[in-house]
Amino acid sequence: MTHTRKFSILILLLFLSILINLSLGSVILPIDVWEQIWQGKSLDPGVRQILLYRLAKFFTAFITGASLAVSGLLMQSVFRNPIVGPYVLGTSAAGGLGVAILILGSSIFGFGSTGNVSIVLAAATGSVLSLLGIIILYQKLKSPVNLLIAGLMLGIFSGALINILSYFTQADALQKFVFWSMGNLGNQTWEHILLMGSINFLAIGLSLFFVKDLNALLLGENYAKSLGINVYRTNLVLIILSGILVGVITAFVGPVAFVGLAVPHIARLYFKTYLHQILLTAVILIGGILLLICDTIAQVPGSVLSLPINSITALFGAPLVTYLIMKKT
Repeated sequence: MTHTRKFSILILLLFLSILINLSLGSVILPIDVWEQIWQGKSLDPGVRQILLYRLAKFFTAFITGASLAVSGLLMQSVFRNPIVGPYVLGTSAAGGLGVAILILGSSIFGFGSTGNVSIVLAAATGSVLSLLGIIILYQKLKSPVNLLIAGLMLGIFSGALINILSYFTQADALQKFVFWSMGNLGNQTWEHILLMGSINFLAIGLSLFFVKDLNALLLGENYAKSLGINVYRTNLVLIILSGILVGVITAFVGPVAFVGLAVPHIARLYFKTYLHQILLTAVILIGGILLLICDTIAQVPGSVLSLPINSITALFGAPLVTYLIMKKT
């Protein structure tokens, strides 16, 4: 099967995922709603409100899935390690620490506001500061491997501080932080969605300029240098772009696990290639599709229940990747 046909299948799956995601939820929309939209008829105000909420959630899910998938692909290529994910540099953990200081610290010390805007700012601050630290460290260490270790240590350090804050905080504040850490695709304003999408798709667009560099890096730094590529500068830019993608998602949505690790593997196995001019577009589509499907499942169609998106991504993604790898071998 040609790459063109495979991309056509992905686009078809994306449209089906969007339709199913918009139709299912606590209220299942009947087919005649889509017929009314197609015919240009006015919708019931309640149905219109449901559709607007689900449209906002769809855009959030697609931006999140695409961003994490691209970030995971960039990190796996830079470190040439298939088990590296977008959170490996500790950007998300530092964003979580920022939120923990705000929510849990306000419970302990009685300061600050814990509204949605404050949480976004706190997560963004933690992510930005960690990204600046990563840039400084990379200039000192000069090695992606050492930077990988430093990122893991940052994640462990952030987790330790969060545990200490959790030990002293009150139950209601701890519950609020736990809910944030599960990830939330809903309750995003259109202004937030526009800001999140603008920043991240700009970062994704910039990563397209490094397709040839990424292909060369897979064959080793010496090979890339022989082609005249400035490996140090390329790695630094790709790390910054990946950090931006993860930091923005963490700030607005919270940590969403597994997507960034799993999607690049799915794309490679599906297209049977390591060429980034194919993979970058593929992971955008597959990441969006995967998170839309997981969000639909998390909504428990026909029920008022809503499951944590983090749990669904792991439950759905882990067996899928395992099956694909076993099928390949």
